Amino acid sequence: MTRFLQRNKDAAIDILILFLLVQLGSVIYALISPDSFRYLTEANVSVMLKAIPNLGVIALGVGVLMIAGEFDLSVGAIYTFAGIVVAKQVEGGMSPYLAAPIGLSIGVLMGLLNGFITIRFGIPSFIATLGTMLFWQGMTLFYHGARAMRFRPGETFQNLMAGNIGLLQAQFIWFVVLSLLFYALLHHHKLGNHFYAVGGNKRAATVIGINPNRVKMIAFGLTGFCAALAGILAASRVGSIQPGQGSGLELQAIAACVIGGVALNGGRGTILGIFLGAALIYTIQDILLLLRAPGFYLDIFVGMLIVGAAVFNEAVRRRSHA
Repeated sequence: MTRFLQRNKDAAIDILILFLLVQLGSVIYALISPDSFRYLTEANVSVMLKAIPNLGVIALGVGVLMIAGEFDLSVGAIYTFAGIVVAKQVEGGMSPYLAAPIGLSIGVLMGLLNGFITIRFGIPSFIATLGTMLFWQGMTLFYHGARAMRFRPGETFQNLMAGNIGLLQAQFIWFVVLSLLFYALLHHHKLGNHFYAVGGNKRAATVIGINPNRVKMIAFGLTGFCAALAGILAASRVGSIQPGQGSGLELQAIAACVIGGVALNGGRGTILGIFLGAALIYTIQDILLLLRAPGFYLDIFVGMLIVGAAVFNEAVRRRSHA
């Protein structure tokens, strides 16, 4: 157990060092060339703090599920569907304070459905959630159509979910609070130990009295909750949501987790790593935009980073079992 905790700690330190080096390099360049590289301007910092939670909230749920040994490719579809359901109910006259819990409940149920299909029929979660991703994308079009959906929940609700507090935005504060709650759950609660145990060695976890199916169902439910919450937060920030808006977020979330040190085969990862992984992806994107680099450069960089992180994680796993 001591070696296991140390490996997770080392992975978190590695991503923290990488993140700080990127920040240090960006700050130095911004001080040298403030006119051509506006990294430290108030507008740029504000935009970054608004963008990071959009991926980060989803990545928290995806990361916990990956630690438990499963994947969910449907989070982008859940993100969109839950957001549109809430927006449509509010447009119909329902209070946003009632519509939002409904949307979150739908997200949890969609996550639990993924878990049920995966566990009950023994289908790899990668395949099961690929199918539900396509299903919910189609259901979104069936439920609302292809047009954008405006979200006007009222000033109070909008400020609560996405209001500005100086350079910060409520959405970023939600992300930080949720990260702290997940940190407490994962690193200071019995259930967190169960996530690691099931993802690391399902058979051994069963022997010591853990119910792997129950643990994985909880992880799937949390993933659905996070995807739905991210959809509601995003809709509150921009005032609308449209079908297809969440497309690609599932792969970015997995990328953030892998970059943050979450093992692809389960059993290893930290909330700090996931938080920094999401922040690093948007930092790199911001740097490339400020440098006026083509958009595909981000895909190239993130792709290289994912492969490098996966190779590093596998090397750590082999060394720990040597």
